[in-house]
Amino acid sequence: MTPELPTADFYGVEDLLNQNERAKLAEVREFLDAEVRPYAAAWWDAAEFPFQLLPKLAALEINTPTRRGYSHLFMGLLIAELSRADVSLGTFFMVHHDLFVESLHRFGSQDQKDRLLEDAASLRTTGAFALTEPGHGSDIARGLSTTAVRQGDEWVLNGSKRWIGNGTFCDHMLLWARDETPGSEGAVRGFIVAGDLPGLKRTRIEGKTALRTVQNADIELRDVRVAEADRFAAISSFADTNELLRGSRVLVAWQAVGQQLAAFDVARSYAIEREQFGKPIASFQMVQDRLVRILGNAVSGATMMTRIAQLDAQGMAGMPQVALAKAHVTSAMRESVAHARAVLGGNGIVTGFGAAKVFADAEAIYTYEGSYEVNTLIVGREITGVSAIH
Repeated sequence: MTPELPTADFYGVEDLLNQNERAKLAEVREFLDAEVRPYAAAWWDAAEFPFQLLPKLAALEINTPTRRGYSHLFMGLLIAELSRADVSLGTFFMVHHDLFVESLHRFGSQDQKDRLLEDAASLRTTGAFALTEPGHGSDIARGLSTTAVRQGDEWVLNGSKRWIGNGTFCDHMLLWARDETPGSEGAVRGFIVAGDLPGLKRTRIEGKTALRTVQNADIELRDVRVAEADRFAAISSFADTNELLRGSRVLVAWQAVGQQLAAFDVARSYAIEREQFGKPIASFQMVQDRLVRILGNAVSGATMMTRIAQLDAQGMAGMPQVALAKAHVTSAMRESVAHARAVLGGNGIVTGFGAAKVFADAEAIYTYEGSYEVNTLIVGREITGVSAIH
């Protein structure tokens, strides 16, 4: 009988979870094995979002995990597992729960929570986070060009947003704009914008080579009127946005861990099963070298992110620490997915074999929530006291 092989959790990070968290993670894995992994490649090929999955995902009761009493480490491992099965699903979950729903918790008025929170938390409605613009990504803090002008009990919004995940179908989006009401001094505002408001146009971004299941949208706003009751009164500056982005940047780094676990899963299984020259390619030294490199990168990322989770629990994970983690883990991820694709040879470019999808999706993780370059410069400024961001 073939002995059971060790898991990719080579250093036992999951052993740091409590019993309840380990049980919930096992439940999530069972769900992903049954409901996601068999279909993820087909969703990706068709660039279609699996709306039928949402009630089942809601039934797991894992939304905004730390507000349910789970640890920061559990939340990170949860995102890693969702991304390991399908990083598009992990991205949807993160955008909806950890940006939109978390914003309702953190910044919403009691009226807004009463109206929106229960349906959003249970995925009866869906949300998006509309910050990035066609001309402003990394420099959005300085370049925010979407405007809001107050007129009585309404605000009039004009501008454009781009790369808005869930943007084609969401019921509501948290949309950021610069206040150009006379006397406002350009304050940053956040608004709950319903997806069907007059003057709002949503267009799906086509031709993506990564995260094809995620429905990214271009958003155009032409004299869109939003009630004062739908403005986040607790948001008045970009500093509020930064705290949300710091948290989501942590989770994107966990996604990079999940992508490396997926790369290891695909490459090891293929290496054991695939035969060349009369023997499994797992017996070849160069193939074993690639597998060990993937595993080393994955374990390195998981242990680094475990420390970030511990710092987060203590309120001590600042943006420089998070930026270093995001830059380092996503850079290692790029190497890992390339090794996995190479192990599969020609089959590594066919989505049905697993490696091609993992390889392509990694490029989106490498870029969003702060590119490698921007995160590097954040850390560089911290360790030298000199900013290279101009």
